[in-house]
Amino acid sequence: MPRILRSIHRLKDRSTVYSLLLAIIYIAFISLGLPDSLVGAGWPVMHQDLGVPIAFAGIITMIIAGGTILSSLASERITRRFGVGLVTAVSVGMTAAALVGFSVSDSFWMLCLWAIPYGLGAGAVDAALNNYVALHYAARHMNWLHACWGLGASISPFIMSFALTQDLGWSSAYLIIGVVQAVLTFGLLLSIPLWKKVNPLTTADESGKHATHVPLAQALRIRGVWLILTAFFAYCALESTAILWASTYLVTDRGVDAATAAAFASLFLLGVTAGRFLAGFFADRVGDRWMIRRGFLTVGLGIVLLLLPVQTTVLALAGLVIAGLGCAPIYPAIIHSTPVNFGRRNSQAIIGVQMAAAYTGSTLAPPLFGALSAGTGMWIFPLFLAALMLLGLLMSERLNRLDPGATADAAAP
Repeated sequence: MPRILRSIHRLKDRSTVYSLLLAIIYIAFISLGLPDSLVGAGWPVMHQDLGVPIAFAGIITMIIAGGTILSSLASERITRRFGVGLVTAVSVGMTAAALVGFSVSDSFWMLCLWAIPYGLGAGAVDAALNNYVALHYAARHMNWLHACWGLGASISPFIMSFALTQDLGWSSAYLIIGVVQAVLTFGLLLSIPLWKKVNPLTTADESGKHATHVPLAQALRIRGVWLILTAFFAYCALESTAILWASTYLVTDRGVDAATAAAFASLFLLGVTAGRFLAGFFADRVGDRWMIRRGFLTVGLGIVLLLLPVQTTVLALAGLVIAGLGCAPIYPAIIHSTPVNFGRRNSQAIIGVQMAAAYTGSTLAPPLFGALSAGTGMWIFPLFLAALMLLGLLMSERLNRLDPGATADAAAP
């Protein structure tokens, strides 16, 4: 290990450092996605073993979301104090410890306890890495990194399935992912000298002077911030609602058989992942604003196909896939455009708030739709998605009409 550290310290060429860090971040994003599907994939068995109602899964996800929101809001101060490398390593270490804790839990209250460090670690690393990539790398990398997250989220259900079919138990799946996270934590600790070589760039403003902490209240006063927060909230609410309820809508309202509906519901998420990979090839040429606008409009096209009152279900199924492809570039483009819209000095604070808005939307919207559909029927599913799509599109377009220079300097002391 000392030899590895000495080799890292000897690196002088900045392009080499950036390339190594990019590889590390790619791996970190895959790792970030790995735990996100485990609760949903294993809960049908977990709740029986733990002797709790199936609805208790919502308690676990709410605790995780609460910790994620809190750490996202605190990420600017923490990252500026300790640096991106250390924050990333410690955050991944916290999620690794939480996953190992899940694997040894034999009661529901233990899961709730370990969900706290899981959420806190996930929010801090998400905000720190997203801001770092937005500051230092091209738009294509932001899209490909989030495609890596989707890859990780797609892998973990297979790990859970393997553990259950081999009679290893759901705890073994958590242990496997926890060990993977622990190995990554070790690698991230070794990479801290690399981050320090470019870390001053993340704490400098546009004039090159050392930037001070940007308090949350100050960040929220920057012109246009509430517009992008609303757009981000709407997008994440749309995505999470579609992931959870699309299959039920296809079965109950469009007469699709359950197996086909489940397959196409999964294709929505696969469309998001594949779409981000494809978007990376032209994101630098067309720009973030174009990607956000065309993304929302493509989602709108998919929703129209879902709404068409025709006998065949082909258009509805195609609409769901098209909506997933439309969702693909929106999240990465919003994050990547933050330093341009609001200034490098403010980007970490604003991205932290954006992460909080994202997790709030993805946490609150699915149960809100569930409550609405219980009173009205599942037929409102496309209308619910359409309202969120229009809200996100209108807010992002209003932000586009603001002067980027004015927004970047609006909160300057």
